[in-house]
Amino acid sequence: MKYKDIVIAGGGILGSQIAYQTAYCGFNVTILIREEDSKEEVEKKLKKLYKTYQETIEKMSKTNDEEFWARGIAKAGKFKKEECLNKAKKALEKIVISTSQKDALKNADLIIESVTEDFDVKIAFYKQIAKYLPKKTVIVTNSSTLLPSKMAKYTGRPDKYLSMHFANAIWKNNIAEVMKHSGTASRYFTEIIKFAEAINMIPLAAKEEKSGYLLNSMLVPFLLSAMDLLANGISDPETIDKAWKYGTGAPNGPFEILDVVGLETAKNIVLQYQKVPNIFDPLLKKMMLPYNYDGMLAIIDKYIDKGKKGKAVGEGFYKYDK
Repeated sequence: MKYKDIVIAGGGILGSQIAYQTAYCGFNVTILIREEDSKEEVEKKLKKLYKTYQETIEKMSKTNDEEFWARGIAKAGKFKKEECLNKAKKALEKIVISTSQKDALKNADLIIESVTEDFDVKIAFYKQIAKYLPKKTVIVTNSSTLLPSKMAKYTGRPDKYLSMHFANAIWKNNIAEVMKHSGTASRYFTEIIKFAEAINMIPLAAKEEKSGYLLNSMLVPFLLSAMDLLANGISDPETIDKAWKYGTGAPNGPFEILDVVGLETAKNIVLQYQKVPNIFDPLLKKMMLPYNYDGMLAIIDKYIDKGKKGKAVGEGFYKYDK
């Protein structure tokens, strides 16, 4: 693997995290955004990440407690405080933010596409960048739901196209789900797995295409079930979270997770899965997915309308220190 110049398309929450982590691990990183007006907001995200890495490194230097250990920052037995702090500082300094597709893509070895989770938006982006891409460039999508086989032909290089999905809080939850489609060349599937390792991720290979990959295939039904309990008035967020945490020993309950994910993302999940039962006959639909989607959406909209969009803004189902 000879990847050196990495382009992250999209400077959202996860896009900025991927960019920072990649730069932290020594790669040349450019964040490609659509509008100049967004540059300041992306810069704020990167500065916030720098502070988070600093604080995490300080905690790691004082304890071996797994609660404070971030595997994305340092692998077990290889933690050196000053070295990690220096890498975090350099990461902030070296990331380039660009609105020029031509300039950003001219030397790209790898593009990690992290634009809006919308099929048409992604396809439009692939078509726009096609004329600027070097022959060597590999493209991965960070999509959490869309299958690469549905989008591969629009990239103009289906053999060099696959999925690599990251979890939120990438420095701590350091997994990268790598999924190919039938047209992906084995060489690039292997290279992306090695790249994931190079940025301190644990690569999780999906041998067959599956919407939701590994993590979300398990997580989404779990979150929907929790929201369904709330929508039907069975219980409240705090009690539902307690049931899960104390019953399983898990560190976080579903509504704590939803606050981290963000309620706007939660709404999109509900809207997407609301469409799934339509492919089943009424009896099977009732047996398989008896969720109160309308009730879920009504509750989520109330929170969003009040500006309670999740932990990132200080309040969602719970209040947080900003």
